[in-house]
Amino acid sequence: MEASFLSAVILPIALAIIMLGMGLSLVPDDFQRVKKYPKAVSIGLVSQLVFLPIIGFIIAKVVPMQPVIAMGLMIVALCPGGVSSNIITFLAKGDVALSVTLTAFSSVITVFTIPVLANLAYQHFIGQTAAIALPIGATIAQIFLMTLFPIGLGMLLRQMFPKFALSLEKVTNRLAGVLLATIILLLIIREWQRLPDFLLQVGFGVVLLNFISMFAGFYISKLLNLNPPQQICIAIEVGLQNGTLAIAITAGLLNNPDMAIPAAVYSLFMYLTGFIAIRYGRKLAATNPL
Repeated sequence: MEASFLSAVILPIALAIIMLGMGLSLVPDDFQRVKKYPKAVSIGLVSQLVFLPIIGFIIAKVVPMQPVIAMGLMIVALCPGGVSSNIITFLAKGDVALSVTLTAFSSVITVFTIPVLANLAYQHFIGQTAAIALPIGATIAQIFLMTLFPIGLGMLLRQMFPKFALSLEKVTNRLAGVLLATIILLLIIREWQRLPDFLLQVGFGVVLLNFISMFAGFYISKLLNLNPPQQICIAIEVGLQNGTLAIAITAGLLNNPDMAIPAAVYSLFMYLTGFIAIRYGRKLAATNPL
């Protein structure tokens, strides 16, 4: 399979299906929850949209890695939480309503923040003249079509045909998992010769980004006196990003499969820390019942 077909067709379709599945699980009330607990939503969004990119930038500067790998790591740090975060929050006995709210809001906000911050990162890591590779207006439009449009379509279907939406959600979730696994496999096959070198560079950075962001989300929310389920939720939301979107941006919009390596490795590794979060969250829920 040609790389251009992967980046131009498979990636956008996979991401749109994942976002459609998210939209099918959302209702307008999910966006109203911010009125019920503004403190928790604010802490979660600031942790994800401000602290996470800062953590990613520091790691990309401190850990020795090629510029394209550093840029790929930054794209991961700029992405919103993924659909998996909602499922893992549920299994970890976290605040699922807060998780859905944070995922929904961050998905909307990052449509506008990713192009701006990615451009700054591109100028820093790749070079001033390369900034034209990510035009802000066109990038916002493309991310909108790959994320917000299918989310809106899914919410519309949920409102108009609730039973059909419920059955379709199950199909999209399974299909999304298969497509993501296929994308990662194709990236591994394509970069097989250089993969060991990439893993040496990106492996440590990905582990640091994943662990530090989860710890930051957890302890910031704990320090600000959120309850244990909210602490677990924010740790997971900040720690588990939308790897598919990161791959779509790097391999698709930026047309650089090398940049997609951090996102591919991250998409696999985050399930390990997700499992750890589930174990810890269940233990915390048993010892700190609301």
